[in-house]
Amino acid sequence: MRNKLTAKGGPDGGDGGRGGHIILRGNAQLWTLLHLRYFKNVLAENGEGGSKNNSTGRDGKDIIIEVPLGTVARNEETGEVEAEILEDGQQIVWMRGGRGGLGNSNFATPTNQVPEHAQPGEPGVEGWKNLELKVLADVGLVGFPNAGKSTLLSVITAAKPKIANYAFTTLIPQLGMVEYREGRSFCIADLPGIIEGAAEGKGLGHRFLRHIERNSILLFLIPADSADHAKEFEILRSELEQYNPEMLQKDFIIAVSKSDMLDEELKEAISKELPKGIPSVFISSVTNYGLTTLKDMLWDALNKSID
Repeated sequence: MRNKLTAKGGPDGGDGGRGGHIILRGNAQLWTLLHLRYFKNVLAENGEGGSKNNSTGRDGKDIIIEVPLGTVARNEETGEVEAEILEDGQQIVWMRGGRGGLGNSNFATPTNQVPEHAQPGEPGVEGWKNLELKVLADVGLVGFPNAGKSTLLSVITAAKPKIANYAFTTLIPQLGMVEYREGRSFCIADLPGIIEGAAEGKGLGHRFLRHIERNSILLFLIPADSADHAKEFEILRSELEQYNPEMLQKDFIIAVSKSDMLDEELKEAISKELPKGIPSVFISSVTNYGLTTLKDMLWDALNKSID
């Protein structure tokens, strides 16, 4: 310290501020990561250096990245999961700013009252990171492409998914809220269709299967005009098992869609084909046949899994 009144005032170097953190924050109003599509290089601010009169430098400004619930943050090089956002407002410091340096006043001792050295601040960390969204829904619709999943979602919820008569109309998960009795509701997700070999990455592969991990109940949609209903269910079940065997611990319900084209005799024949021990229901999204029964089954299964 030097001024006109103080010839030798001793060390007065202040500490440096830390660098800015990169923080993930959950936002229940977001449903996708599309807002981050062009936000690829994220650079937090450096901390300010300490100054005379033992003045501490300002911390670098934090960068907060808002993400939808269900977001998983990974290290791209190792694949390690570093953070998981599951609650609205939840904040996790993903990458920490470098620690600020120490001014020379920290190193004064009785024998060295005027130290001429300071401790520099730590450099910030760098890395390549991945953000992945696993959809949070109570019920996930599982089925081959063109099984009628989007049509069902559009009928029992207010969602407006793209509907067309060709495979892979749905390319991203669609969410909708099902209104149940007495103002109660639950969330259902229309997920892109599985094809045989999806667990190995064919079709939409892992882009689709990862979303199923977060659903409490899986609703298998098998069209009435399928050539072999039992085989179709077994292929779907096998793909889930190959991707993650824990998926088989979830509750399953089978819905035979497009049932307006069936008579009672055909329904009875198909019922005999379906696997035993798994609840099943015949529905038609066009005529609303069986939809009330389906909602009851889903609600009962959800409450059973909660209990």
